[in-house]
Amino acid sequence: MQYQSPESDLPPPDLDLPPPDSDLPPPDSDPKRPAQDRYCRQDLSDDPHSASIGTSDKSSTTDMPLFFSTCSSPPSSTVLARCVCPVVVVINPDVKVSCGGAALTEEEEENEYHHHATDDRKDTLFPNQTIINGQTLISQSQIFELGFFSPGASRNRFLGIWYKSTPDVVVWVANRNNPITVSGVDVILSIARNGTLVISTPGSIIWSQNSSGVPSSSNPVLQLLDTGNLVVSDRTGETSPESYIWQSFDYPSDTRLPGMYMVDNTDTGQEKYLTSWRNPDDPSPGDFIYKIENQGLPDLVILRGEMKRYRTGHWNGLYWSGSPVTNPGFQSIATFKNDIITSLLEHYNSSTITRTAMEPSGFVQRYSMNERRDKWNLVYTVPRDPCDNYAQCGPYGVCSVDKEPICECLKGFAAGGQRDWDWSGGCTRIRPLNCKNGDGFREVKDVKFPDMLKFWLNTSMTLGECRGECLKNCNCTAYANPYITDGGKGCLMWFGDLIDIREIQGADSRQIIYIRLPVSELESDNNLEEEEKKKKPGRLILILAAAGVLAWLLWKENKALELMDACMNDACVESQVKRCIQVGLLCVQKFVEKRPVMSSVLFMLANEEAILPEPREPGFFTETSSSSNEEDHISTREESKKDSMTISDLEAR
Repeated sequence: MQYQSPESDLPPPDLDLPPPDSDLPPPDSDPKRPAQDRYCRQDLSDDPHSASIGTSDKSSTTDMPLFFSTCSSPPSSTVLARCVCPVVVVINPDVKVSCGGAALTEEEEENEYHHHATDDRKDTLFPNQTIINGQTLISQSQIFELGFFSPGASRNRFLGIWYKSTPDVVVWVANRNNPITVSGVDVILSIARNGTLVISTPGSIIWSQNSSGVPSSSNPVLQLLDTGNLVVSDRTGETSPESYIWQSFDYPSDTRLPGMYMVDNTDTGQEKYLTSWRNPDDPSPGDFIYKIENQGLPDLVILRGEMKRYRTGHWNGLYWSGSPVTNPGFQSIATFKNDIITSLLEHYNSSTITRTAMEPSGFVQRYSMNERRDKWNLVYTVPRDPCDNYAQCGPYGVCSVDKEPICECLKGFAAGGQRDWDWSGGCTRIRPLNCKNGDGFREVKDVKFPDMLKFWLNTSMTLGECRGECLKNCNCTAYANPYITDGGKGCLMWFGDLIDIREIQGADSRQIIYIRLPVSELESDNNLEEEEKKKKPGRLILILAAAGVLAWLLWKENKALELMDACMNDACVESQVKRCIQVGLLCVQKFVEKRPVMSSVLFMLANEEAILPEPREPGFFTETSSSSNEEDHISTREESKKDSMTISDLEAR
């Protein structure tokens, strides 16, 4: 608020002002005194975060009245002061002054009046405005809100961005390393003429974010967008990302929003990644990091310190090789530089509000908001199961959550010899490689590719050329096409142990890795495969015979409908099911001449009114035949003996 006597040139008596010819006390001389009793004296030209009020050359400091204006309230139409400190002293109210002490130009003065008179937007902040405790910026569509908050049970204050409909979900924190620990003080957010953001309290600067490369003639404005991005841009109305002087998306906290890049640029050293909170009451950086690990082919990894906790599998041109199942409304866009991905953008094509958070527990979780925008639904969590834990089964081990135990060795490898094998040591080769006398490769599908610890990458070679290069190098243990696009392209070779392999449900059939093995191991496996193929038809016959016997036994006991799965009860007509079973038993009767021809089968199935004969025992049934069946069999044999000529029936049965 402002203090000015309407009838006197003297200041209000209760302010206890110093004489006009005395020196003002330094701003931090007595921090316990009320805000209106402290003053700013430092020059803005040296420090843009603090200021003193000066006068034009035409003004006098001895014969003009003094009055006070707090920076937290809008300046009046007579004196316009923009200071970071909570109280400024203005000398000569007839002269328009800036925080640096110089008189405003006509253009600056008109801009000041214009924004005070017409700008009522709640998503923007201009250099002549501030935000204090209890005040917020709200994005245009009422999605995001920016202001000061205290997380959980903490009394510390932070500047953050949260969802307006769910204020407890904070997506960005400015001063996460610099909490405001003193309670009961005025906390102020302001933007300077050069675009610098400042969080301050009386007498101290808590946090500032410099906006480099801002032209001195620009008119910066701070705006909270509906994407959750807090941007500093020029007041001329430029809204493209290229025009942003500064943006919060370049400085992620623990949350990734649609439209936000993750970056690992080895050329510039620039990185953008998520860091978990210390705990729900403390947004300072915690133990876990979610980032791109860019070593030619990028992985998304969760790190705890230097140790990997999880990785997605490398980027194969369409998706992460260890995460083939994607949301149809979700899209990944990779940015390449010299055939290397430097950044990755992920967003939804729909209007669904989503977020991805690196939680203090070490899990990355994706959420989507319901249509009422008052509740968050968990979409997925990673690591999602034990097989997502990094190197769960050790070198050459493959993890599968559908098996017990979940770890097994690649073919050609065996587990260690200790009695209680915990798989931490992985597997070893059954037979050593024989590089000079010949090695080969086994094709392995439906797995996440091993981690690229030691590798060689070429993006233009064919798969055949890649195989040849791997055979030339005795240290090459596997090879694959790194990209599954365009029918597969490029060459990726692994050297040394193969670590962090897991089976993937619904994996792309184009994603194949070739594991190096000695020829002797491949030959023995081929022999086993041939024997296995010979056994398969016999196994199938046994299975079908067993099913037929069960159907016949249930039919004799008038329980044929027990063959029907319970889930079909509401979808099928029992009489039709029983008719199909009866026709099937007629078709497998012991004596061929008793079986119906195909035309009769079609007639019996298509006409429910047709009377079907009672089926006799099937040919695969080994129970002793009844006397009637035996008589029929004898009669048939006798009749066939009498005939000297047979006629083949060409109709199928």
